[in-house]
Amino acid sequence: MTEARIYQEPKNAMQSGRARTRRWLLEYVPAEAKKPDPLTGWAGSGDTREQVRLAFPDAAAAQAYAEREGISARVMPAPTSSLKLQAYADNFR
Repeated sequence: MTEARIYQEPKNAMQSGRARTRRWLLEYVPAEAKKPDPLTGWAGSGDTREQVRLAFPDAAAAQAYAEREGISARVMPAPTSSLKLQAYADNFR
């Protein structure tokens, strides 16, 4: 049986915007470990499902897709974000 994980995409640390952070992703669990290529040394495997990432508007839609396609999916809860409110003057104390 195919395994996958469903999670909410986190905010990019390099940007302040929150684009594409509300969507949920279904990503397949790798079926085999990566191994280095003897010629180039790059890591790779024969598992092509590792390249597939499906986006859904919410977790329920992703779960419904997984059930319909016979994929055993594990939902990873979205991490809670906390803001550290700080005044500019606090840098000089």
